[in-house]
Amino acid sequence: MQARAVVAVEPYRIEVQNVEIPEMGADDVQVRVVHSWISNGTEGSFVRGERIAGDTPRSDTDPLPFPHVPGYQKVGVVEEVGANVRKVQPGDSVFVTVSRVAGMFFDFAGHISPSVSHQSQVWKLPSTLEPIVFSGMVLTQVGVNMGMRPTLEPGDAAVVIGDGMVGHWAAQTLQYRGAAVLMLGKHDDRLNRFERTQNDAVVNITRENPLDAIRAWRSDRIQVLADSVGSVAFVESLFPLMKRFSHLVSAGFHGHDGRIDIQKMRDFEMTLHAPAGWTAERMDSTLDLLTQEVITTTHLITHRFSVERAAEAFDLILSRRDGVLGVVLDWEE
Repeated sequence: MQARAVVAVEPYRIEVQNVEIPEMGADDVQVRVVHSWISNGTEGSFVRGERIAGDTPRSDTDPLPFPHVPGYQKVGVVEEVGANVRKVQPGDSVFVTVSRVAGMFFDFAGHISPSVSHQSQVWKLPSTLEPIVFSGMVLTQVGVNMGMRPTLEPGDAAVVIGDGMVGHWAAQTLQYRGAAVLMLGKHDDRLNRFERTQNDAVVNITRENPLDAIRAWRSDRIQVLADSVGSVAFVESLFPLMKRFSHLVSAGFHGHDGRIDIQKMRDFEMTLHAPAGWTAERMDSTLDLLTQEVITTTHLITHRFSVERAAEAFDLILSRRDGVLGVVLDWEE
């Protein structure tokens, strides 16, 4: 059986190809994909050849992971279900994480249609919102998980490092829980997409000293520091502003440079949370928050491309162009 897929054929090189996929099994769901949302950080890292698996950085002794089909999030319409599948039926609008593929470095795929996935990787979507709202739901779940992990009380100060998509969804979740949120970033166009209340703020660290800006924002100390970028040195520079019994949440990719000084954390009896990946329970919770429109997504989409222009889409991300945030591939006219 064949499918159309976005294939990373070598570092920095993307092609759209026909690929082989396994036949349907009894627990599988086949989906005609409508939209897939690129995860800029994770997929960019894989396409550059920096990772060998999940959050595992590639070492010089590891093989280069090519060719592979990057990605892990898409929405579409169910075309066929296996004999054991009861949760969805043909015609349902669904979200899908990873799908199966043959002949690639990894046996799983993201940007591929039709997609064949185990039913555990499929979620039925509500009819009240457009499916594109949910098309980045794994990445949305990472931000939600960051915002849900730490202990906080309404009114506590939370600082989010990073103005990317995960940073935005972490900030939205912390707002939902009652925190006052300050977002640190380097891009005015991204920072301005953060919908702030009177208690919230944004700081462009290319123009302002972050420690001075945080002190000017809040006279008390920080309860939550949520790092979506992955710079230990920057994180540790903010430790003097932390409360006792505060929380550090880190979802940034550090590669081989993720060593943090625990002794510095002990000075504040600080708890470290290191969320990664996704679980069914967290995906369910994220789906609920999206359905209630507590968490919003489409205002973060800056670019949409037909799947045939996937190489252009990835070039925007790999070159880290200004003005690029959410990038979605459209699989149908």
